[in-house]
Amino acid sequence: MSTALGSRTWFIAAVAASVLLAGCDDKKQQAAAPAPKPAVGVRPAAMKGVSESFEFVGHIQAIYKVDLRARIEGFLEKVNFREGQEVKTGDLLYQIEKVQFQAAVDQAKANLAAAEAVVTNAQLQYNRNLELSKKQFSPQSLVDQQKADLDSGKAKVMQMQAALTQAEVNLSYTDIRSPIDGRIGRTAYQIGNLVNPASGVLATIVSQDPMYVIFAVSSRTAIALGKRAAEAAAGGGAVIKIRLPDGRMYGQTGALDFIDNTVAGNTDTITLRGRLGNPRLTEAKAGAVARELVDGEFVTVILEDVQPLEALTIPRAAVLADQSGEYVYVVDADNKAQQRRVQFRPASPSDIAVTSGLADGERVIVEGIQRVRPGQPVSPAPASPAAPAAAAPSRG
Repeated sequence: MSTALGSRTWFIAAVAASVLLAGCDDKKQQAAAPAPKPAVGVRPAAMKGVSESFEFVGHIQAIYKVDLRARIEGFLEKVNFREGQEVKTGDLLYQIEKVQFQAAVDQAKANLAAAEAVVTNAQLQYNRNLELSKKQFSPQSLVDQQKADLDSGKAKVMQMQAALTQAEVNLSYTDIRSPIDGRIGRTAYQIGNLVNPASGVLATIVSQDPMYVIFAVSSRTAIALGKRAAEAAAGGGAVIKIRLPDGRMYGQTGALDFIDNTVAGNTDTITLRGRLGNPRLTEAKAGAVARELVDGEFVTVILEDVQPLEALTIPRAAVLADQSGEYVYVVDADNKAQQRRVQFRPASPSDIAVTSGLADGERVIVEGIQRVRPGQPVSPAPASPAAPAAAAPSRG
């Protein structure tokens, strides 16, 4: 019995030992197995034509803006417009009572006629006595006196002519006409109100087509724009597009026509101005507003190159950032991920133009970046065409 029991004990111990050894071997094999390579999507850095764009906050400004004022005193007899309508140059907008000013013109004409009659008589007398004085039939002193009277009469005629001119000008001021084509605003006075030069602005007219867009850029951006303009000189500089407050892109494009000659010291910005068309909408689209751009309206200004330039581009989704700046991961010849510091500028909503840090054709990781570490072997494959686009990175 003891011999059988010992045999069983030995057998059980041998089985246990073999199980323990097998478990150790499995752990060693698991420890020795290499980690799986993360799958990543790559896209090669490639040269292509890009149009760089810059965005700024701007506002619309009418080219011409006129405040209508009364230049003489009187009661308003007519208001010949509808508030908010478009008017043409020369349109009669207000009319001030004319009676007293017409009377002043008539009085001035009568005074002028009387003064001219006096001059006519003085001229006849002077001529007559001048002939008599040549024959010694009239004293020279009388001729001199009549010459003075004639000159005084001519001066009186000039004075009356000036008074008539002033009276006619005042009469013309009773009609207040539009000096420009544009859209008129709200009227401050109605029929029957007494107006005069101290009454202030009666109404304001702003021109409609074309319009200015005014925006400010930092001096650093202005320098960059100057360099880009020099690069694109053959293509004609930059084109202006605007995004309306409701998010729609405006259908007309424009061009820069003015860059201020000073930098604002308190903001370190330079004011730029562009000009855009503002055509009338069709009646079906117009509603209450006949044109899309309105004086004083805030918009987003997009400044784009006219001529695309060749640049090394990669997707925005490939760019990461840390406290040291922006970087990307590239896959080297050994299929290992390598970190590259890059500098770039915006190229499009989905791409950036790399100015340093990459070479043409290098494989840039676009998908699966979060699984990658520097020097780590990866399993690269072409990125899907619809690789997600990320916003431009900001420095941490």
